[in-house]
Amino acid sequence: MAQKDTLLHLFAGGCSGTVGAIVTCPLEVLKTRLQSSGLALRPVFQVQLGTLSGTGVIRPGTVTPGLFQVLRSILENEGPRSLFRGLGPNLVGVAPSRAIYFAAYSKSKELFNGLFAPNSGVVHMSSAGVAAFVTNSLMNPVWMVKTRMQLEKKAKGEKKMNAFQCARYVYRTEGVRGFYRGLTASYAGISETMICFLIYETLKKELVKHQHSAQMGEKEKGASDFLSLMLAAAFSKGCASCIAYPHEVIRTRLREEGSKYKHFFQTGRLIALEEGYTAFYRGLVPQLIRQIPNTAIVLSTYELIVYLLGNSQ
Repeated sequence: MAQKDTLLHLFAGGCSGTVGAIVTCPLEVLKTRLQSSGLALRPVFQVQLGTLSGTGVIRPGTVTPGLFQVLRSILENEGPRSLFRGLGPNLVGVAPSRAIYFAAYSKSKELFNGLFAPNSGVVHMSSAGVAAFVTNSLMNPVWMVKTRMQLEKKAKGEKKMNAFQCARYVYRTEGVRGFYRGLTASYAGISETMICFLIYETLKKELVKHQHSAQMGEKEKGASDFLSLMLAAAFSKGCASCIAYPHEVIRTRLREEGSKYKHFFQTGRLIALEEGYTAFYRGLVPQLIRQIPNTAIVLSTYELIVYLLGNSQ
């Protein structure tokens, strides 16, 4: 029975991750481009008053392009297909990564429920942390290739690397260690997963209480129940993303080819010194637009599959 439960969580996690990846791929490409140091900043000239003669001084500066400007640039220079760069490794990686994540989360939850107060905040945070650590350690090479593909800029008609060619190029130029660039930032991002699941499980617990009282003990779940779970997942991911977002920018910089970024803290310090603290939130808007519905789709699909297949056994 325990083996069937594990397979159920593996299957549900894989299906939910695949659906979410396909729907939100263009937004992930936009987010990655905005996070990159290779983003072409627009030059601006500001008039600053206050000189002894009372005249203004023109000082050069830069403004970060917005979401729609980056989108237009990709469509004009690279074509619509570039919005789906990295979808191949994403589809290859997302099903096993989600499957591993939800299976590890379920098993960790069982373990921690025996150590701490059952279904408490500590249990949810610890389970999410362990699951994220296992998933990041195993899947980082796939996400590394995906990021490199999304950062590759080629004009319309120019041949672009596929996932296999990209992986071979990374291995040839950087060796096996190249596939693990950005892993430290991924570990730092475990905090986002822990925050997300703490909020989600807390809201889910309250929703279950409300549903039981409203349905007078009925076991059947309706469409409104899964809609509530989607909203809870969306709210949880939105809060967690805003709190822990800077690690995403650092991770993208670490995965850039031939970059000056070497280590997690060194990268964070360089970004702060050269671009200011606002640079840590570049790409946040498409990240929220992508992650909120993606997480809502993934978690609600996961809950639905577990519910349907769990009841059919």
